[in-house]
Amino acid sequence: MTSRTGPFRLPTGGRLIDRAQPRGFRFDGRQLTGLAGDTLASALLANGQLMMGRSFKYHRPRGPVASGAEEPNALLGLGQGGRFEPNQRATTTPLVAGMVTTSQNAWPSLNRDIGAVNDWMWRFLPAGFYYKTFIHPRAAWKHLFEPVIRRAAGLGRAPELPDPDRYEQAYDFADVVVVGGGIAGLAAAEGAAAAGGRVIVLEQNGHWGGRTPVDHGDGQGRVDAALARLRAMPNVTLRRNTMATGLYDHGYLLAREALADHDPNAGLPRQRLWRIRAGRVVTATGALERPLSFAGNDVPGVMLASAVRDYLVDYGVAVGRRVAIVTNNDDAYRTALAALDAGLAVPIVIDARPVADGPLAQAVRARGVRVATGSAIAKVLGKKAVNGLKLCDHAGEGDPLGVVDCDVIAMSGGWSPVVHLWSHCGGKLNWDEAQAMFAPDPNRPPTGADGKGNVTAAGAASGDLAVAELTGAAPESPILPVWVMPRNATRAARFKMWLDYQNDVKVSDVELAGREGYASVEHAKRYTTLGMATDQGKISNINGLAVLSDTLGQPIQATGTTTFRPPYTPLTLGAIAAEARGEVFQPLRKTPMHGWHERHGAHWEPVGLWRRPYCYPRGAETPHDAVAREILAVRGGVGTLDASTLGKILVKGPDAGRFLDMIYTGMMSSLPVGKCRYGLVCSENGFLVDDGVAARLSHDSWLVHTTTGGADRIHGHMEDWLQCEWWDWKVHTANLTEQFAQIAVVGPKARMVLDKLGGMDLSAAALPFMGWAEGVLAGIPVRVYRISFSGELSFEIAAPARRGLELWQAIHDAGAEFGITPYGTEAMHVMRAEKGFIMIGDETDGTVIPQDLGMSWAISKKKPDYIGKRAQERSHMASPDRWRLVGLESLDGRVLPDGAYAVADGVNPNGQRNTQGRVTSTYFSPTLNRPIAMGLVHRGPERMGEELEFPVPGGASHRARIVDPVFFDKEGTKANV
Repeated sequence: MTSRTGPFRLPTGGRLIDRAQPRGFRFDGRQLTGLAGDTLASALLANGQLMMGRSFKYHRPRGPVASGAEEPNALLGLGQGGRFEPNQRATTTPLVAGMVTTSQNAWPSLNRDIGAVNDWMWRFLPAGFYYKTFIHPRAAWKHLFEPVIRRAAGLGRAPELPDPDRYEQAYDFADVVVVGGGIAGLAAAEGAAAAGGRVIVLEQNGHWGGRTPVDHGDGQGRVDAALARLRAMPNVTLRRNTMATGLYDHGYLLAREALADHDPNAGLPRQRLWRIRAGRVVTATGALERPLSFAGNDVPGVMLASAVRDYLVDYGVAVGRRVAIVTNNDDAYRTALAALDAGLAVPIVIDARPVADGPLAQAVRARGVRVATGSAIAKVLGKKAVNGLKLCDHAGEGDPLGVVDCDVIAMSGGWSPVVHLWSHCGGKLNWDEAQAMFAPDPNRPPTGADGKGNVTAAGAASGDLAVAELTGAAPESPILPVWVMPRNATRAARFKMWLDYQNDVKVSDVELAGREGYASVEHAKRYTTLGMATDQGKISNINGLAVLSDTLGQPIQATGTTTFRPPYTPLTLGAIAAEARGEVFQPLRKTPMHGWHERHGAHWEPVGLWRRPYCYPRGAETPHDAVAREILAVRGGVGTLDASTLGKILVKGPDAGRFLDMIYTGMMSSLPVGKCRYGLVCSENGFLVDDGVAARLSHDSWLVHTTTGGADRIHGHMEDWLQCEWWDWKVHTANLTEQFAQIAVVGPKARMVLDKLGGMDLSAAALPFMGWAEGVLAGIPVRVYRISFSGELSFEIAAPARRGLELWQAIHDAGAEFGITPYGTEAMHVMRAEKGFIMIGDETDGTVIPQDLGMSWAISKKKPDYIGKRAQERSHMASPDRWRLVGLESLDGRVLPDGAYAVADGVNPNGQRNTQGRVTSTYFSPTLNRPIAMGLVHRGPERMGEELEFPVPGGASHRARIVDPVFFDKEGTKANV
């Protein structure tokens, strides 16, 4: 049989390489040399390195099977230190001088891998074996099975050091985005540009033209002419090395641009993540060649015919010297011709079709090559490299008809359009029986906000594989669908036919899944792991679907496809995060008055990503003393609170009122313009998650306030329901939290201070409690809300963020004669507790419903539903035995410990004391000159006057009496003046 002998780099050819620029690199410790323009895969093949890794389960030798992003085998560890990256696809990684690469999934070495013992045990490791094996004995899971499985899981190893490279993100907008820089994509871009509007063309490779320059003699000239015309158009932007990874609703496209990938000396960001809004998207993403399923089709040296052709034409690399072709279509004959032109031997073309008489087949025969029609491969000879093959009749069971001497097998099972982007946002597919492929259905495209199609497939991506109008390709003979070779292969042979090379999924595995009842393609995928590798089944899925369909006795279209999800190719975490790392991973958020607070000695408290003043100590004051002073100043005069951090979400649209009625427990749609209403937000499980005041701005607009920590969360909550459940409601939300500075002016003298600023009538008659008004204060446009979280006369004033500090200073200047005092979050908390107001996160913990807090008054009886309503009606939620909110009065003058539990008689099964309540908020009240507390107690409101015990570890227990939770101004007269 043939042995692998070089040279593998041919003396001529290689349209993408520069032979004058050698590039040194290392692979598994060996120093090798490639050329400028090489990929890692072409450089390794040029050095005779065919085996580049080991498969996941059986650790079988693996070489490259493709030449692009669909490659499942040639995954390498790349780089050193902080720049190390696992699972880098050798077929798409450009060679850079000095690269250090390592093989994966092999130990102690690639050639001698101890994990290959799994290949000897293949009979015991079929699909789903782990579901049946690791069950008994139970104790073995924790101490044996799980540690071994976790150690074996995954491909490659995760980086251990910080990544020193830079990444960035950018935004762009276009009327049309064309994904794919092949001949069809360039033609689509030219047509779109001629119609006017901005056009962006994205090409994943560093060169234009796709397969056209490789497969057609005049292809490069056609591509160059199209590029020249596009470059002359000022409204066209061409971007190479830019992979579109995901297409989402409303024409939102993500694309990763490689700027200085793997070249730390370039002085550029390594990658740029583009976020593009497109009016229309054209997917000209081409098609991927499918392998054929025959025994031994995973041996290194068995490759897709198009890949063998690419390495010859693009890089001047011969994978071997004797190339056997096996196919079911005409396209593979192009590889035979390319190999002959390169001076290689083509001993045979094995064609499963009974007749092959197209122009390409005739051209190959004319070169003296044997074409064996109606034939198949019975078995590949060799383990770490191809040493030959056994020929058989395709209609038979695999009885050998002879042996063919070869060292490369170029296979072609047909082509599948790249439909991933089309499918990401809802485009549907049709099964094309004539071409044996799923193709986009032009009558069911992805749709935009107007309900009309906003994505169009072009060229091979649409099912027009030849693109004859643009390439001049001659007609080809029909394909013969071949899913198993030979057609009646024995059961033993099917155990050696690979579908998913990376995950070691065989024809026998998918057949087993079908026999065991996994009729759903999604279930079969997870049971067998078909298509779950880093390539996401780009070349394996169609063959796997066909085998499953045959096992189930149904057509492929009835089986359907798995779900195509973004990203199309993996995105690095660095590109996703971009600049959001280190100190800017979660940037410290500051209000417009932050600097003023610093200059006045603020003691800071973290609240979400914000820093808010806890208090403002003066001189030798302790924080406790400062809080007491601030509370008394507000209760007796006037104070200011920086409330800019509170969430402010605009909800607008014809269905906004209807939407807010579902978000809040109360009725918001009936709120008059110019009025405010307090509301509660619950999760679908009925638990209270946020609260705040909503103000109706106009007939279709509301501004809703949330807690500081809840702004992003509640905005996300709203969008989740809008996008997933009520997608047809006409509602728009916008988080305006940082657009406004908000200042609370609080206390009996608050109105006097604001009257000095001039510009608005803030009398009780002009602006009653729970009303709002717009106007001008101190020459600054403002919106003033009459709401109170302290129980005092209070005005919350919103102004444009850029003028927030100006307004704050003007208020303090006007209030100087009244002894105006800034107060912090702790004073605010104490004052709200004095009034019995709840605090999200204190009185709530993810298990509390509004009814527990005595807030049934905030739940509308006039509407049929709201988020969480049905959950709150469940028996355990409506039970009178729940813990409910009460006030707690200390009996010995000590402040109750926060979070302390009230104990009950008896012990639980663990021997712990039974509990009957807990403290949720506890403070010393300067206003009342005594401790106050709130808590949740079993049947609390029904037990007024009872005493509870709160044990403290290592100290004397606290005792408290159950009282009303409102400790100050129960009638609310101080706020409503």
